[in-house]
Amino acid sequence: MTSSPTAGPAAGEAIVDWYATAARDLPWRRPGVDAWAVLVSEVMLQQTPVARVEPVWREWMARWPTPADLAAVAPADVIRAWGKLGYPRRALRLREAAAAVVERHGGVVPSDVAALEALPGIGTYTARAVACFGYGQPQPVVDTNVRRVVARLVHGRAEAGNARASDLADIAALTPPDPGRATRFSVAAMELGALVCVARTPRCGACPVRDRCAWRLAGSPAHDGPARRVQRFAGTDRQVRGRLLDVLRAAHEPVDAAALDATWDDAVQRGRCLDSLLTDGLVEQTADGLFRLPS
Repeated sequence: MTSSPTAGPAAGEAIVDWYATAARDLPWRRPGVDAWAVLVSEVMLQQTPVARVEPVWREWMARWPTPADLAAVAPADVIRAWGKLGYPRRALRLREAAAAVVERHGGVVPSDVAALEALPGIGTYTARAVACFGYGQPQPVVDTNVRRVVARLVHGRAEAGNARASDLADIAALTPPDPGRATRFSVAAMELGALVCVARTPRCGACPVRDRCAWRLAGSPAHDGPARRVQRFAGTDRQVRGRLLDVLRAAHEPVDAAALDATWDDAVQRGRCLDSLLTDGLVEQTADGLFRLPS
């Protein structure tokens, strides 16, 4: 596919204008929300829907409104508060990042992308998102939704495929020149991908750049690459790990192996998952052979 000759900063301007009236009212986007609150939201939103994140984010920010607050609590408290968000290692990494912010930056989340990337568990996307959404820097921020918008709008492809070295340059080419609008464009492009330019049934009639979209102008050709893998959950190690953690989150004292045995019939899979939780630091075993969340 060739790139769209109509996609450029004018398309970015149209997306920003659309966002002004179409954006969801999410608490981490509201005025006065600081970079720490943005950082927590971005870590929670990784591979997790907004509807599940919002109530947990509100609880976390009420309990731990600063990095120092989170860094001071036990890992077990953090894992319990993470609840059913999934991928619970994120909770421990967020606590580690909070401790690093306290130790290296006096308790203030840094605004520099390189300094953010140096925090435990913080990758390029999250660092740019915090710099942009938390500090108003016009950083190109590229997630799955943005890459899908760019794939269709600029390159005429139905799906984004694997991440490319050109992703940042592609989104930078669409960014409005005004710094304030450039900052809003980063979140506006994400919102367009989340609400309109969705993966399976894009709402092209509601798209602010439909007349510039290379994919639509080409007749919306079907994806011609490998089929996307659909992640299942039932019966996976993720499900078993979750059940084991459920028991430990609910327990006020260490539990014996029998309490964990009742969570899953397959002893081999259950043992493998318990070992992985121990390795990940999400569970620890006491000297007398009991199990608990890390202290």
